[in-house]
Amino acid sequence: MKTLHLQSPAKVNLRLEVLGKRTDGYHDLKMVMCRISLFDEVVLTLNDDNNISVVCDNDMVPCGEDNIAWKAANAFKKATCINNGIHIQIKKRIPMGGGLGGGSSNAATVLLGLDSLTGNTLSKEKLMEMGLKLGADVPFFIYKKPALAEGIGERLSPISGLPELSLILVNPAIEISTASIFNSLNLGLTKPIEPPSITKFNCSLSEVIAILHNDLEDVTFKKYPEVKMVKEMLHHHGAAGVLMSGSGSTVFSLYLNHEKAETAFTRIKQEAASNGWFAFLAKSL
Repeated sequence: MKTLHLQSPAKVNLRLEVLGKRTDGYHDLKMVMCRISLFDEVVLTLNDDNNISVVCDNDMVPCGEDNIAWKAANAFKKATCINNGIHIQIKKRIPMGGGLGGGSSNAATVLLGLDSLTGNTLSKEKLMEMGLKLGADVPFFIYKKPALAEGIGERLSPISGLPELSLILVNPAIEISTASIFNSLNLGLTKPIEPPSITKFNCSLSEVIAILHNDLEDVTFKKYPEVKMVKEMLHHHGAAGVLMSGSGSTVFSLYLNHEKAETAFTRIKQEAASNGWFAFLAKSL
């Protein structure tokens, strides 16, 4: 048996614009995304039984064929014709339905890990192509770099000069369906002012703060007022910038340096816990 222990990172959206609805029902997006140091743990084991199995420490996660990590393993088996069985063990830390891409990250981690275990037979482009069939955010996690994501998220362009970001994330223990938010979205005529650049930064936090925007915030705040309360709470703790990630429910705040973030985290963690919320301290990857 071969076993591989992997970290499966979360992501945040530093910018999310909804450009319009497509004929296939999806929306065209323009997003700036980066991975962060909040991880699920994934353990992959190749065995001789030719089956795929998934176990998870969170009872809310399906462990059969509906699990996106299972689907990733199945896609890899079909693409490479390997005869091994695959056992996947997932330890969840990324909040589910929190706008942090945990499921997509798990799928990408499985594809990358299986490719490593079987001798790196597939190109990154092929893995990203496989990942897109599993979910729009999966290619980004295979890309492994901060990126501008366009289309439904599959067209990725590199971002240069992004400084290391220190973040505090607060999740109000609400699981939000991305589809439900997009279905409630009413695309208005006004669009956010485009900043000078969303792909080139001079390692400046102020330039990152200038691009912070999420077209989905108003919809989510109306459906889930507690998410808006989280954003207001984070503003009160001296953050340089605050934004909801994805369709929610997680909100993150950015700080000038990690020392300031650590100081604020002590207070925020306590206040979050008093509301039944979860708080995390992280850095960008």
